[in-house]
Amino acid sequence: MNIWAIMGALGPSLLLLLGVGALISAAETSMTAASRGRMHQLERDGDKAARRINRMMNDQENMIGAILLSNNVVNIGASALTTSVLAVTFPGPMGAVVATVVMTVLIVVFGEILPKTLAIARPEDIARSLSLPTLWVVRIFGPLARGAQWIVRKTLAIFGIRMDMETDVLAAHEEIRGAVEYHHSEGLVESRDRWMLGGVLDLSDRDVSQVMVHRKSIVLLDADQPSRVLLDQVLASGHSRLPLYRDEPENIIGVLHAKDLMSHLTRPGVDLDALDVVAVAREPWFIPDTTNLKDQLNAFLKRRSHFALVVDEYGGLQGLVTLEDILEEIVGEIEDEHDTGVSGVRRQPDGSVHVDGDVAVRDLNRFMDWDLPEDEAVTIAGLVIHEAQTIPDPGQTFIFHHHRFQVLRRARNQITALRVSARLLDENPG
Repeated sequence: MNIWAIMGALGPSLLLLLGVGALISAAETSMTAASRGRMHQLERDGDKAARRINRMMNDQENMIGAILLSNNVVNIGASALTTSVLAVTFPGPMGAVVATVVMTVLIVVFGEILPKTLAIARPEDIARSLSLPTLWVVRIFGPLARGAQWIVRKTLAIFGIRMDMETDVLAAHEEIRGAVEYHHSEGLVESRDRWMLGGVLDLSDRDVSQVMVHRKSIVLLDADQPSRVLLDQVLASGHSRLPLYRDEPENIIGVLHAKDLMSHLTRPGVDLDALDVVAVAREPWFIPDTTNLKDQLNAFLKRRSHFALVVDEYGGLQGLVTLEDILEEIVGEIEDEHDTGVSGVRRQPDGSVHVDGDVAVRDLNRFMDWDLPEDEAVTIAGLVIHEAQTIPDPGQTFIFHHHRFQVLRRARNQITALRVSARLLDENPG
């Protein structure tokens, strides 16, 4: 049999196997590259192909395993068929060498690169077009893929490596965060939108202790003072809710709401001097300092309350947190008629800023569009102490995270004011 007769007999079968392999490769790439949000929207609009894709993506590991298994079966089959036919024309090892070279070129170019390039260019359209045949591939090869996965896990377990079968929810968050950061670097997402989206993703990772008003900054009312004095303090504070204590600040007995107080004072015949402020106050709500912001936000909405007192594991008062504090983690500083811009941050003509020590690192990042680490300390003073590993004296200067920090003032063991430079260039590149 001459070479042309052999190629004539081999051609249709080889083209069929290469075509099937190309379709499987395109399906794999398009399914993983297609937008999940777009597919869910199409499914809600009644698109059957999108519904099939979403069903398969719900068990993505099994789908990928089945596709890879079927693709390998097709490619190995095509290689074996080509080798067996060419061995007749090229006796000895030469047949295997020729078959390997020919099939490597055909599979890599026409079975992998070409279909995957097309799939990346139009992932949603190709995924929807190939959804039905892909579903049959998953149904046929899925059980075999699960068996292979079971063997892999048991083998890895021998070496102490355990693979979790469940989907890592954090991976979805990181994928969204990575997409936001990428589009921000490309100029397609504004800094404010970047912080807002990041703030939503961070709610589960941040505790109320990181956003609360520290107990040193809380305006407390002594319940034993005359009602006129308490009224003056409420009006002077600028806050709508104020904790009441008796005997000592740790002993919180209620929360006085300015609206409740005004409502009682407008009643006919009310004697201000005889007003029982404690009776007007509401019961305090105490929460642990380890509560994450997402749970606390849900608790605020469920309880229809905007104010909670934060305590540590020993029941000691640590601070207070409000609904506004949590919302500010998403939208940034919320200013009202009592606010005067970003409190504690003052821009300087040379581009640096004077910062009060109790300013949150997150607030400074948003105000200046910086990227100082937010997981090492809550306040800017805490960040300097963390990096310096000591409580520095006024005048000391430190350089870390590409910024220069100069301590301006210190009160006992507390840094009260710093000068922070704009971002510095890396002084030691490479």
